[in-house]
Amino acid sequence: MRSYLCCRQKYASHFFQCDTALPPLSFWREGGGEAYSMKFTITSNDTQTKARTGVIETAHGSFTTPMFMPVGTAGSVKAVHFAELENEIHSEIILSNTYHLFLRPGLTILQQAGGLHKFIGWKKPILTDSGGYQVYSLAEKRKITEEGVRFQSHIDGSTHFFSPENVMDIQRVIGADIIMAFDECTPYPCEYDYAKKSMEMTHRWLKRCKEQFQKTTGVYDYEQTLFPIVQGSVYGDLRKISAQTIAEADCEANAIGGLSVGEPAEMMYEMTEAVCAILPAHKPRYLMGVGTPANILESIAFGVDMFDCVMPTRNGRNGMLFTKSGIINIRNKKWENDFSAIDAESEASVVRTHSKAYLRHLFVADEILALQIASINNLSLYLWLVKEAQRKIKEGVFPEWKNSMVKQLMQRL
Repeated sequence: MRSYLCCRQKYASHFFQCDTALPPLSFWREGGGEAYSMKFTITSNDTQTKARTGVIETAHGSFTTPMFMPVGTAGSVKAVHFAELENEIHSEIILSNTYHLFLRPGLTILQQAGGLHKFIGWKKPILTDSGGYQVYSLAEKRKITEEGVRFQSHIDGSTHFFSPENVMDIQRVIGADIIMAFDECTPYPCEYDYAKKSMEMTHRWLKRCKEQFQKTTGVYDYEQTLFPIVQGSVYGDLRKISAQTIAEADCEANAIGGLSVGEPAEMMYEMTEAVCAILPAHKPRYLMGVGTPANILESIAFGVDMFDCVMPTRNGRNGMLFTKSGIINIRNKKWENDFSAIDAESEASVVRTHSKAYLRHLFVADEILALQIASINNLSLYLWLVKEAQRKIKEGVFPEWKNSMVKQLMQRL
């Protein structure tokens, strides 16, 4: 691990306008320039849709695409051990969040540990969200300006400031393989004028993020990759403008944000398809915060390569199970004496071993094990889904399989 002196630039005065100051972490890269660290190889293409398979190589290993990333917001996927993530769920990459890690455990601890990978004991790739969505969700506790966002911690009310520059620096300390540009996620519904102004500011913020990223280097002994984010709410013309702007930024991959925030699914599909048609086909496309199994399959058909969502773990902890046969509300009395496996074809042994009746009993009795089994079940299903999609794309039967699976996976049992 190297030692660093803090950068000084136009917005440097905002670096430390928070109760938790950034530790020294970066330096100007002599003459600028970027170090390209990620490699994306397309391995097959579907002939009837835009779906494709590929491999993304990072400093902490490679992962296949299409891929779903379990969400480990604060450095843990809720109710799931890392051994289960690797051996039962077969996760190849996870997501953590800049906002939450910045507040707890804080950057000093993360840097002392040698970065997030070492702190949590995960040796595979990690992606960090920039915190833009979390700050957006603090509607009553934040103020957005051109310089950045001043917000109050949801933990203790302390005041902090995020700018495009210090969010890059924070993510340098966290040390994820893939880091996201700082953006504003607009709500739904959203007036056109606000969506347009927000999108344009996100584009200006991207320029600042990219400049900071290129002029600094990683805190640890490996390179990182910056993903910019397309915005524009549900307005087709704004989405196309944003997609073109993001494409012209010429980063190594591109993300689509601001969807799955309450808009109808068909509207989300329309925006996703339009954006994917503009973003370069030879670079990975990441649809942020999406979604249901059906959402994922439909978006794969548009050419999306990466997904994340809290739905499998959050809904699992509330008793909703995603299985290959459909959706189960395990709290319903109908499962009280059903002694069949939760999902006999699951990749996870605990899901094949335990019965629906037993899992229902655990939920009714408020046993912590219920949350663990349900979360493993759902994540295992999501990872099976994207890997089965890879197989069907390679076999040339993806569209037919997708159409049948969308109906099957989303039916209520």
